[in-house]
Amino acid sequence: MIHETQASMLTDEQRKLSQVVREFADQVVAPAAYQYDTERRLPIEIIHQMGEMGLFGLPFPVEVGGQGQDYVSLCLAVEALARVDQSIAVTLEAGVGLGMMPIFRHGTEEQKQTWLPDLVAGKKLAAFGLTEAEAGSDAGATKTTARLEGDDWVIDGSKQFITNSGTPITSVVTITAVTGQRQTQDGRTAPELSSILVPSGTPGLTVGPSYDKVGWHTSDTHPLTLENVRVPASNLLGERGRGYANFLRVLDEGRIAFAALATGAAQGCLEEALRYANERRVFGRTIGSNQHVAFTLARMQARVHSARLCWLDAALKQVHGKPFKAEASVAKLVSSEAAMANARDASHIFGGYGFLNENPVARHYRDSKVLEVGEGTTEVQLMIIARDLGLTA
Repeated sequence: MIHETQASMLTDEQRKLSQVVREFADQVVAPAAYQYDTERRLPIEIIHQMGEMGLFGLPFPVEVGGQGQDYVSLCLAVEALARVDQSIAVTLEAGVGLGMMPIFRHGTEEQKQTWLPDLVAGKKLAAFGLTEAEAGSDAGATKTTARLEGDDWVIDGSKQFITNSGTPITSVVTITAVTGQRQTQDGRTAPELSSILVPSGTPGLTVGPSYDKVGWHTSDTHPLTLENVRVPASNLLGERGRGYANFLRVLDEGRIAFAALATGAAQGCLEEALRYANERRVFGRTIGSNQHVAFTLARMQARVHSARLCWLDAALKQVHGKPFKAEASVAKLVSSEAAMANARDASHIFGGYGFLNENPVARHYRDSKVLEVGEGTTEVQLMIIARDLGLTA
C-alpha cells in the first residue's frame, strides 16, 4: 500500500484511482495471471476491460478521448497492476508511453484522428520499433533505412524486442529509420533518424514468432522484418531528421512509468512475503518472528518506499514542466534494483514454495531481471546520472 506520506503527494482523485486499479488487479488480473503465464498469451479481454476503465487514456486530454489526467495517474495505474502481473502492467506502460505518446506529441491532426481514438479506448494497441540487433542504447547505430520514392517511404531493415507488436489488436508500429545524412555541429557526418508510422498488415512487414523469454510470458514481444515496405510520405511522424530527439523525450517519460512498474513488482513481493511470514509456522512460531526474516522484510519495505519516492519525484517534475531526465534515470535505477532484490528475498522467504511457478513471487523473480535491462540498461542510467553530475567520462 502507498505510505501515508506518499499519499499526501497525491490528489483525492489519484488516491481513488490507485485503489480502484488495485482492486481490479486483485479481483480480475491476479486470478488469471498463472493461466495466461503458462499459456504465454496476452489476455485481450483483460486489455479491453482496462480500456473500458479508461486506463489507456489516463494522460491524454478529453479532446482525443482521454481522461484528462496526468503522468502521475498513469504511473499509479501501472504500479497497481505490476503488483500482481508485470506483463499486464508493461502492456499498459508500453502501449501508452511508447505506442501512443509519440503520435500524440508529434503527430499531425490527421494522424491523431486516424490512430488515437481506438488506442485511447484500449480497443487497439500501438508499438514503438527502435531496438535492433546492433542498435538499442546506441540508437545512432540504426541500420533500418527509409528512402522517398515518389509519394512513398520505402523501408528496409529489422527490429527486435518490440512490445505489443504482434497482438491481434495491434494497429500500428512507429519505426525509427535512417532517412539520410546530417552534419553535426563539429562538422562530422551522422545518420539522419526519422520516425515513420507503419500500419499492421502493410505488405513487407513481417512479425516474427514470439520470443521464448525467461519472464514476461504474457507480454507480447516480437522481432520485425521490413522488406520493401511502402507507406505514404504523410506517415512521417514529426519532422524529418527529428526522430532521435523525439524518441529521447519518449524514453525519458517511459522510464518514469517503467520505474513505477518496478516499484509495483517490489511491492507485490513484499506483500506476498509478509503474508507468508505471518502464516508459516516452524518450530512452533511464525517465521516472521525470526529476526533475520523480520529484518529482510524491513529492508524490502525500505526499497519499496525509496523507489516510490523516486518515481513520484520524477513524475511530479514532468507534470509541472520541470527538467526530469536525471530524476527519471535515478527512479529507473533504484526501482529496478529494488524489484530484483525483493523478488530474490521473497523467493527465499517462501523456501521451496518460492520455486514453484504458480507462486506470484516466482513469477516476479523471473520477470524482474528485464527491469534492469528494458528502456535503458542500468549502465545507461548510471551514464545519464553521471553526466548530470558534470562527469564526462
